[in-house]
Amino acid sequence: MGLGSHIEWTDATWNPVTGCTKLSPGCRHCYAERMAKRLQAMGQRNYSRGFQPTLHENSLTAPLKWRSPRRIFVNSMGDLFHEDVPLEFILKTFDVMRRANWHQYQILTKRAARLEKLDPHLPWAPHIWMGVTVESSEYQFRIDHLRRTHAYIRFLSFEPLLGPVEPCLSGISWVIVGGESGAGARPMQSSWVIDLRDRCRAAHVAFFFKQWGGVNRKRAGRMLEGRTWDEMPNPNSPPLPGLPRPIMRSGC
Repeated sequence: MGLGSHIEWTDATWNPVTGCTKLSPGCRHCYAERMAKRLQAMGQRNYSRGFQPTLHENSLTAPLKWRSPRRIFVNSMGDLFHEDVPLEFILKTFDVMRRANWHQYQILTKRAARLEKLDPHLPWAPHIWMGVTVESSEYQFRIDHLRRTHAYIRFLSFEPLLGPVEPCLSGISWVIVGGESGAGARPMQSSWVIDLRDRCRAAHVAFFFKQWGGVNRKRAGRMLEGRTWDEMPNPNSPPLPGLPRPIMRSGC
């Protein structure tokens, strides 16, 4: 948790939950797991259990103390919708987000089915954004789970992008794309990125290109066809329609 972040699309991170378990191929080289083990070795209290899912009541109220408005990535070191996180704690997290409503919150999960299941209980507000990670076409079903929620701004993170994806962007406000970084990083082809960028432009969806990744992500940079792409959704736009709940298919 901190007031600053090196993640290009956010201003700060807030971790009332830390730790996770691997769910799909995008988790193989999880940066959060590597960092959690380092912090555990350094004796950081919140990481005494390493990367085991852990709730931190002591961290819940942090955004209330940050008076300057900022975009906050919720649980960069865990997953709020992990099966070990009870609904009661999720609701406490939402309560803080609604009370500290001068910030914008960016929640990201791979557990899209549980997100949809809990959606009727969640007190959504325009400043609480909800996203899912989709690393390859095999996991596009997560998008439909997200679309069936009542989140005002729904976004997709194609990071690490491990293959070509042809998503329907109906009901989506924002797309983030990035390659895997660090030791053992799997390559990302430029054609995959350009296709997603072009789909966003055609659908009038904000497009953010985070990085090419690789072993040296800083050297690889984040330029795409001669420029950076730092588009953000308009938080003042009316909510986009999602899919009606009875529809349970993997396309639009």
